[in-house]
Amino acid sequence: MSKDYTTLWKEIGLNLGKHDGLLSVLSDAYKNIYLSQKNRPEGMKYFDFVISEVHGLRIEELYEAKKEKRKVIGTFCVYVPEELVLAVDGVFVGLCAGAEVGFEEAEKYVPRNTCALIKAFMGFKLSGLCPYVELTDLIVGETTCDGKKKAYEIFDEITRKMYVMEIPNMKNDSDRKLWLEEVRKFKDKIEEISGKEITLNLLKKATEIVNQKRLALQRLSKLRAYDPSPISGLDALLVNQIAFYDDPVRFTMKVNELCDELEERVRKGNGIAPKGTPRILISGSPFAIPNWKLHAIVENSGAVVVGEESCVGSRNFRELTEENFNSLEEGLEKIAMRYMGIDCACFTPNKERIDNVKSLFKELKADGVIHCALQFCTPYMMEAFKIEKKIDFPYMRIETDYSMEDFGQLKTRVEAFIETLR
Repeated sequence: MSKDYTTLWKEIGLNLGKHDGLLSVLSDAYKNIYLSQKNRPEGMKYFDFVISEVHGLRIEELYEAKKEKRKVIGTFCVYVPEELVLAVDGVFVGLCAGAEVGFEEAEKYVPRNTCALIKAFMGFKLSGLCPYVELTDLIVGETTCDGKKKAYEIFDEITRKMYVMEIPNMKNDSDRKLWLEEVRKFKDKIEEISGKEITLNLLKKATEIVNQKRLALQRLSKLRAYDPSPISGLDALLVNQIAFYDDPVRFTMKVNELCDELEERVRKGNGIAPKGTPRILISGSPFAIPNWKLHAIVENSGAVVVGEESCVGSRNFRELTEENFNSLEEGLEKIAMRYMGIDCACFTPNKERIDNVKSLFKELKADGVIHCALQFCTPYMMEAFKIEKKIDFPYMRIETDYSMEDFGQLKTRVEAFIETLR
């Protein structure tokens, strides 16, 4: 880190002893997984810096934003409309949920057979290890699964900061009307806590900022389609994870700078692995920081990850919000329409997700798909079977969590799968 943030961490209420231990473990993991890679793009140095300061400089920025009376809005899901937060000059951040942290404390509130993501966000808070939670003015949840719905009730008792948006489970006309009303209510909530009115011009500007970020991520995704791939799956995953934490304008600029470099690599035929290396598309549950396990296994087993059909991946940036609206109400309708296009496994039926897996597989010139579901994540675990019956390319299902206990078993299975692709 660029300086000592101990005073800041103490002021916002972190458990300093445990926090130091967490940062030490993450630093070692990052060095072993990321900094050991060969032939990395120079543009990744910025994202390495972001990770080194993810609990430092970025937290200081949020702290200063709060001093300026700007509101910090924390989320766990791509369904929360970022455009509305930026329209009141708020700060939109993802919350800690990607490591096996504080599970013993979390299991005092939720069953052991709860998915790792839920136990993680509760564990981070209960252990005093997530500075983002401590700095939020509002935490926005969503009803994408029964586990989250009930966990948010408990989390509100702990934090007194929860606001939950109802996500319909179908996409009929009545469901779309329900979701539009949820977007309107969220707009009212954001105006209430910020004390600022969302105007047409502010919403247009915010929509453009978010769309530019999505376009940069789309550009990165398209560059991964080249063989040899100009960037590792691990590095591309990191960029997609940081999209939820970094300042959006700065992030967009840095992603585009990285893509400029990658385009030059493509022109020269310079890849991170030899041409013809097996290419894997990973599909399924989200990969919150620092969940890098599966990508590390795949790429240390002789393949390259070329895409993520995931919330931390294509599901986050695939669609833009239409900017051609001429009234505030029309803008809210465009936002609702865009977010309703997300193909979360919570929906029934969900044929569009199968179509999107097929499309992404073709676009990225993948050789095989690994469907990864977090243990006890019922929607994605069940959809894994459905997708397998609808596709005609190499496919493997796995269920895992954030622990390293199954690392060896997963590596054996992944190596065998990759061997069949050769």
